[in-house]
Amino acid sequence: MTVYLVGAGPGDPGLLTVRGRELLQRADVVVHDRLSAAELLDLAPDHVERIDVGKAPGHHRRTQDEINALLVERGRAGGTVVRLKGGDPFVFARGGEEAAALAEAGVPFEVVPGITSAVAVPAYAGIPVTLRYSSTSFTVVTGHEDPGKATEVDWDAVARVGGTIVCLMAVAHWPAIAARLIAAGLDPATPAAAVQWGTRPEQRTTAATLATLADHPLDSPSVIVVGEVAAQAGRLAWFDRRPLFGRTVVVTRARAQSSSLASRLRELGAAVVEAPAIEIGDAGDAGAALRAAVAHIRRYDWLVLTSPNGVERTFAMVPDTRVLGHLRVAAIGPGTAEALARYRVVADLVPDRFVAESLLERFPPAPPPLGPGAGERGVARVLIARAAVARDVLPAGLRATGWEVDVVEAYRTRPVPVDEATRAAVRAADAVTFTSSSTVTNLVDAVGVDGLPPLVCCIGPVTAATARAAGLRVAAEAPVHTIDGLVGVVLEVLADRGSLA
Repeated sequence: MTVYLVGAGPGDPGLLTVRGRELLQRADVVVHDRLSAAELLDLAPDHVERIDVGKAPGHHRRTQDEINALLVERGRAGGTVVRLKGGDPFVFARGGEEAAALAEAGVPFEVVPGITSAVAVPAYAGIPVTLRYSSTSFTVVTGHEDPGKATEVDWDAVARVGGTIVCLMAVAHWPAIAARLIAAGLDPATPAAAVQWGTRPEQRTTAATLATLADHPLDSPSVIVVGEVAAQAGRLAWFDRRPLFGRTVVVTRARAQSSSLASRLRELGAAVVEAPAIEIGDAGDAGAALRAAVAHIRRYDWLVLTSPNGVERTFAMVPDTRVLGHLRVAAIGPGTAEALARYRVVADLVPDRFVAESLLERFPPAPPPLGPGAGERGVARVLIARAAVARDVLPAGLRATGWEVDVVEAYRTRPVPVDEATRAAVRAADAVTFTSSSTVTNLVDAVGVDGLPPLVCCIGPVTAATARAAGLRVAAEAPVHTIDGLVGVVLEVLADRGSLA
């Protein structure tokens, strides 16, 4: 039994350490605060208990003593307990108090440092906390205490030390703090900047001077930087200059598959609302038909797979890939082909356009009955492993050209309930992406046409047709029906910040 005090970093989920990711992935309990990125919680397995002890200004879900007691209780109960804390656990995060409580109770613990907001947030705003010749040191100080009252912070000393001053949790007392620094001799014209929600898509930088920063609207959580380096915010800004910064995009893929699309959008600066409209489940017969087909795989000449899910479910039934040696394999598109490649299988056929119609155009005609290549039973036969609900274009078209076709259910997609918070986030977004017809149908059923963002982007023509049939106006359809193609059209329709049309 161990309690791990893990630094979550300042907000960008990509700033979590490798050790932190590893612990979240094997956690039994995650105790988290409000500054932890929601995406980080998704790293933990679905069955993990998640306990929100987040603190907001003026509102505490639990007191610090209650949090300490909770960690001791869960630590004694056994298992892996991850205490996920914003920034670094030992930098103004009260991690020391939690560690002390665990030590006093005899509960083993480990501290996993995180990237502190004191350095990362200025960096994301283009502010280097040190700069050769002008700022050769930096001081990190808490602004949580009122400088007008008895405080442990010697603001006169902070002003005298020179270099850069980084103030955390200082918004509420900033006017008084600025006055104290000026009274201690700091030039009122010293550059100053406040960075709110630093490293997150909501990041906003307010640049001014020590004397005038308080004249601007400031809100928590913000990191305030005072010093000559704060003047670099405009010149070295990079995070908020990415093409999708300030835009919010809804991703509707199943949660297990959403990471590639979501990460690409985040790299371009977008805030991502993960609203999985579907989840992937077992076939209605628990895989019996697929298992039987794989057991008699030598009856078939071709195996056709129409999705990465179909690949995973099919190959879970294959005891030894050598039994596939006689088969030719067709994949509906590059994503499916990549899934095959993970099993060291190279697709014999991938159509130019990633739809059933294109696969039919490329598919060879069936050989004559009893002729060469007609299979062990003298019949040219194709096995299609796919979702329970799918278009019949492919099997019907293959049968029309002489093939015997067996269609087996490899998996089913099920709708996912949408909670009120997600519903509101979807409605407020700029665009929604759809990667399959089932994602369209299920999300429209869950939130309604009026509950969707104004821009609808679809991965291909079949999905787009379903969206239009549901009453949606499709703003863009990916010319290449892949995740990269979908990201490309999202970029096209959203990069023009002057218009949402």
